[in-house]
Amino acid sequence: MQTTSPHFAIARARQALKAADLPFDVKLERANSTRNEVFISPNHVIRINSRPNQRLRRELLLYASLPRAPWAPVAVHAGGEYGSDYLIVERKPGETLSRAWLKMDQSTRQRATTQLAEVLQHLHATETPAGIPPLQLETHLLDPRAISPVLPTLLAIERLQENPLIDSGILACANDITLAGADALADFNQRTLIHGDLTFENILWDGNEITGLLDLEWCRGSSRDLDLDVLLRFCALPYAHVAEDYADQTRAEDYEDVPLWMSEAYPAFFDHPRLHERLLAYCVSFDIRDLEENPPKPGVRLGPLHPMGRLRSLVSTGAHVTPFMQRLGISL
Repeated sequence: MQTTSPHFAIARARQALKAADLPFDVKLERANSTRNEVFISPNHVIRINSRPNQRLRRELLLYASLPRAPWAPVAVHAGGEYGSDYLIVERKPGETLSRAWLKMDQSTRQRATTQLAEVLQHLHATETPAGIPPLQLETHLLDPRAISPVLPTLLAIERLQENPLIDSGILACANDITLAGADALADFNQRTLIHGDLTFENILWDGNEITGLLDLEWCRGSSRDLDLDVLLRFCALPYAHVAEDYADQTRAEDYEDVPLWMSEAYPAFFDHPRLHERLLAYCVSFDIRDLEENPPKPGVRLGPLHPMGRLRSLVSTGAHVTPFMQRLGISL
């Protein structure tokens, strides 16, 4: 999402490069991003956060704790004021895996998924560093410090019940799913890191191997299967997570085998005995958070990608979660 005029955004990117004593009179290409202004120069990626939350400063602190691996980002410079912090990292070779996916055969896709599994195992084995500021807003309404991690979801459902434009029956079913998953999330923890936004739009591929994980601003300590929730949602709705210029070429059918390949390469990702209940509760917490931010508007027809549409699918058929679990042979 573009937050400022193009000319002003480019000027900010050049100013950041100049502050870092890097070449600033170079060609800058704007990259797809929903939250930051992102520009790519021949050797660097410049990300500028225009919101007063210091997300990029927090991300920089995380880099020191990541494994020393080719996929890990390399910070070059950071700075800026509150409300306009920026982060410059080395540019890595390749293109986003979701874009490369369009041209890949099944064998190459499986190889890329297997490599991603290896990257995730390294990340998920990394202890959450002490002193990293918590995110002001997370992707899911969950709190491991609460009496139950699902308490924020339950409270949000209660608030949404007051909105006459929201189907109270769907909310009641979502509440039941959340309560059923509460015990399954008893061991929800923050001991090791997750990526937090695990879509193929945030993975670089150079034609032979994964060269980078992008956009680690949602990276935090949490249970590793929260990354699985995000990954499965991406596989089911990939066109909703990629750049607009190729969204109409991106098909869910091309990602059907990804969970199977991932389970073969990284079985511990799927090993929780109550995985199905946990994933359903994760989905509710994600969609309810989205619904609070994007409630229905009078007279506006809601599509299937709106959080109400996703919740309706979830409570009626298990959305994408139950079919994926059934295909993997995981007990429901």
